[in-house]
Amino acid sequence: MKYEPTGHEDEEAVLQEWFTAHGITEVECLVTDLTGILKGKIMPARKYLNGGRPRLPDSIFIQTVTGGYPDDEDSRFWNPAEQDMELIPDTSAVYLVPWAEDPTAQIIHDCYYLNGDPVELSPRYVLKRVLALYAARGWKPVVAPEAEFYLVKTNKDSDYPLEPPIGRSGRQESSRQSYSIDAVNEFDPLFEEMYDYCEAMGLDLDTLIHEEGAGQMEVNFEHGDPLALADQVVMFKRTLRETALRHGMYGTFMAKPMAYQPGSSMHIHQSLVDVETGKNLFADEDGRASTLFRNFIGGLQTYIPSAMPFFAPNVNSYRRLMRSETSGSAPINVEWGFDNRTVGLRVPVSDAAGTRVENRLAGADANPYLVMAASLACGYLGMMAQIEPRPPAVGSAWKGGNTLPDDIGPALNALHSCKPLADILGERFVKSYLAVKRAEHREYFQVISSWEREHLLLRV
Repeated sequence: MKYEPTGHEDEEAVLQEWFTAHGITEVECLVTDLTGILKGKIMPARKYLNGGRPRLPDSIFIQTVTGGYPDDEDSRFWNPAEQDMELIPDTSAVYLVPWAEDPTAQIIHDCYYLNGDPVELSPRYVLKRVLALYAARGWKPVVAPEAEFYLVKTNKDSDYPLEPPIGRSGRQESSRQSYSIDAVNEFDPLFEEMYDYCEAMGLDLDTLIHEEGAGQMEVNFEHGDPLALADQVVMFKRTLRETALRHGMYGTFMAKPMAYQPGSSMHIHQSLVDVETGKNLFADEDGRASTLFRNFIGGLQTYIPSAMPFFAPNVNSYRRLMRSETSGSAPINVEWGFDNRTVGLRVPVSDAAGTRVENRLAGADANPYLVMAASLACGYLGMMAQIEPRPPAVGSAWKGGNTLPDDIGPALNALHSCKPLADILGERFVKSYLAVKRAEHREYFQVISSWEREHLLLRV
């Protein structure tokens, strides 16, 4: 997948036309790191259009969430020269910055070394790598993400717990308001502006609902191409956080931001169509679940436990996946079932064309490129090996207990031992990801929590 500059002039023409139509004066050149944080440069539009391709060091892909780097021992495979990457725009991922005072574009870029080789540590490239395996067989995955988030009061001191925000009524939510329209309407000014921004950016939002937690909401996206929708989830996260700040509160995608409240997920609905016919390959002619569908689920069941660092990438992520009275409907295993929200892999009721599986394991804090890449990789391995799934769960799947890693440490060990996933996602990428996440885990353990001071300081 070496970058070929063929059509470069066409790309320039497309950008020139779009910039002229919107009066663009400034460009935000964006790249998503392993954590999902947007990195990049800001350039004048005129310079950008006149061949000003920005560059960044490839070390942004081994940077931790705190801005640090793995120890030398963990990154022996890494090239210490910190090579330059050239950022190449994807003309299908060009958006306005609707809140900017001056007309500004934000463009998602792919990363290539100066010799034309792709940067295999880029999360966007990892997803492209997996999609290429499907394309080689004439298959096209279709996904529909659902992103949950919390609105919370601004909190300038991280030692204090988060609280629900105050709505139009002047009151905080004090109880769960699942699916309540009035609870959503408490924040009408914020959501009206959010939808205006999303419409200006061309994001394919579907529905907005109030979720189980106090101040917790969910936005659903229309189904479509995995790469395009991963781009949109990244853009939506940025948009929601910006809109919330403009209304005096925070929008957070932490997996478990508040104790005694449910966590936030990023469910991914997945189906598979034939490129030539457009037929859903997860259903047979008679409308029943196909062999490919069963094998896809078998692959998810087999490999998701090893892929959990992509679905639950942070220490906080595993608080969401613990079964308790306040965990909501978060799954704790990889059982599957029809129209069953207690399973990790839910099959909604649908006609043959809509046959799909909903992966409910990922947290809202995960990188959407890596969530989709990992989920599709697990399913692909299942289809290639013709793995049969276990029988579907009937009733509560929670009674089966937690069969997933219960912390980031065991999860990283499981990923380290899974060669099939490394072969698909890229061995160098997986090693880099493990190094970054282990560095974050070590840094977390240097912080003493308030629980430890409360219960251990004077008692042990």
